Amino acid sequence: MAHLDLDNVSAAYGALRVLDGISLTVNRGETVGLIGPSGSGKSTVLRVLTGLLKPQSGVVRVAGDTINFDRPAEIRKLRDRTAIVFQQYNLFQNLTVLDNVMIAPTKVHRRKPAEVRPEAVRLLEKVGLADKLDSYPDQLSGGQQQRVAIARALCLKPEILLLDEVTAALDPELVSEVLDTIRQLADEGMTMLIVSHEMGFIREISARVAFMAEGKVVELGAPADIFDKPEKERTRDFVGKILRH
Repeated sequence: MAHLDLDNVSAAYGALRVLDGISLTVNRGETVGLIGPSGSGKSTVLRVLTGLLKPQSGVVRVAGDTINFDRPAEIRKLRDRTAIVFQQYNLFQNLTVLDNVMIAPTKVHRRKPAEVRPEAVRLLEKVGLADKLDSYPDQLSGGQQQRVAIARALCLKPEILLLDEVTAALDPELVSEVLDTIRQLADEGMTMLIVSHEMGFIREISARVAFMAEGKVVELGAPADIFDKPEKERTRDFVGKILRH
């Protein structure tokens, strides 16, 4: 059974259709990379999966459970099962690193701080920030702030982690430290759906890669197939252009 399953899902912003009958599965413990030109619908997939955008049609399932987007209680359950890390870190500047990681479990899930704190510390150690617990975001580099954002998402204990261009706002020399953290999560079997323009990283970390264009999955396959021998002309055109630059 797929851990995550989108079946013929369409979605729109007003009159603009951004997902046009997309179907995609992600197996438990699998990392799937989403690539494609800007405006192809990659980030919109993640917005649907966090309940930020209601699909117009189609079915979304998590571990076989169909999500009814008309029921707020089911959207809350969906958000309990998924967590997203955005391009922008969105940390609270007036809170320490540790407090930033603890705030969602304590305020949203109503868990006791004494219970959450050791988990938050462990996650910050995991992402290499054990010495930054009492620091504030403006005392950190961009790469460190993004790793805090990843630890914050993991502290919600999601089944599925969604990553939306998490290295796009970073200086090139800071990208590797964030990618190392994501690589470790993949090795540990976290189910992940990753939107990224870091093609080398997508190729390395993904079990499968989906190329999207105009709100559709044009081609889905192993990284070597998508990057080295794509079947669809639209995929060949995209891959050819990005690999030349």
